[in-house]
Order: sequence, then structure tokens, then C-alpha cells
Amino acid sequence: MLPKLVDHTYDLFRSFDRASTVEDLNACLVRAVARFGVESTFAGVIPLPGIGRSAQAAHVLIDRTPQGWTDRYFRVGHLDRDPTIRRLTTDATPFLWSEIEPLYREDPAARRVMDEAGDFRLRQGFTVPLVTLDGRVAGFSFGAERLDLSPELRGMLHLIASYVFGRSLVLSHVADEGGGRPPVRLTPREREALQWAAAGKSEWEIGTLMAISEHGAEKHLRSVHRKLGAGSRTHAVAEALRRGLIT
Repeated sequence: MLPKLVDHTYDLFRSFDRASTVEDLNACLVRAVARFGVESTFAGVIPLPGIGRSAQAAHVLIDRTPQGWTDRYFRVGHLDRDPTIRRLTTDATPFLWSEIEPLYREDPAARRVMDEAGDFRLRQGFTVPLVTLDGRVAGFSFGAERLDLSPELRGMLHLIASYVFGRSLVLSHVADEGGGRPPVRLTPREREALQWAAAGKSEWEIGTLMAISEHGAEKHLRSVHRKLGAGSRTHAVAEALRRGLIT
């Protein structure tokens, strides 16, 4: 007979396996980690240096962060000065964000990243470094306004991160091949709005470029988010790039 905790782990992973889309997997993940006090999850492969900001978005696999944070993160170029990224690429051990404070204490640009994350209820967090089988560095982060994690809970989140990351790669690959769900169809105006969003334009700028109101641009993007099952603009761009809906 399996011990109760191991039995619970088995049931949880079975629920991850039953997810047929990345969106289903994300919903299952959020439910699973909420009992640990986790409010946000984010995962992706670290882009190569010098890559454009819209292309950076294509490396996002999971994004359940507060509305507006991921869009701002990529729009203002935080990736290049994020101390969690610096730590991910130099040390393969999981870490609490409080443990990397020395990395940004004397670096105003890096400190700004962490301060702005706090403004979006991401004051505390835990990041798990991962490496793909082709050697690419990836990261899986859990965040909240306040996150009190014992060593045991950190171990559980490490296990969950590794499993969910692998499962999300599989589901993304299936979706890219068209086998996971019906193809997403965007209208020409939705596609145009998303293309401008990928270029970093605001809703007001998109409305001007498309000769429509800012509200009209927001409406097109909301429709795109719904069709792609995306939680943010950056996530929508990532999904669209992976599916070849925009370039």
C-alpha cells in the first residue's frame, strides 16, 4: 500500500496527465499549488542573448501572473536585467527570491525589476532551474504577495515544476502539430492587432495604426486572448508565434 503522501502525489500527477491542452494543465496546476499559498506561476525557456522582444515571448510556456506584469516585463526589456535570470543561468539549484537579494542590492536596474514585480503582487517567490534534453536553460517560478515555504514544500514545488514543465512541452508540441485541438482562426483584424501587439505597441497605438478606437483595439485583443486561451498579451503572442498565426 502506497503511503498517503505518495498516493496523493500519484493522484496529482494523474490529473496533470489527463490535461489535454496547456490551458487545462495550467488550471490544474493553479489548483494544486494554491494550497501552498502560491498565487502565480510562470515558466519558459531562457531566450538566447540578443533576441528580439517579440521573439522572447515565444519562449513562454506557462503564464499565470497578475494581469499586465508579463506584458510590461518584456515591453521594457526586464529580461536583460532580471536577477532571477542571472541566477538561473549560473546555478542549477532552486532558490527563494529573497536569497538572491545580494545580486541586485547595488544594481539599480536589477532592483527595479524586483520592485516592479512587487507592485504586481509578486513580492516573494521560488524559482526552479530546469534544463531541457538539448541543453537549453529554463525556469519555473512560483510567486505571491507573501509566500512562506518550508524546505519540504520547496521540494514538492520542485517536483511539480519538473513534471508540469515536461508535460507542457508535450502539449505545446501536440498543439503545434494540430493534434491537440481544432485550429485557432483569427480574423484579419484580430491578426493585425496581435501583430502590432507583438511589436510592442500599446492599445492606444494599435487603435491609431488600425484607424479604430483604443476600445476597438482592446476588443480585438480580448477576442484573441480568448481564442488562444492566453492569460496575457505576451502569452497570446507566444501562442500565436508557435502556431504560425503571426511572424
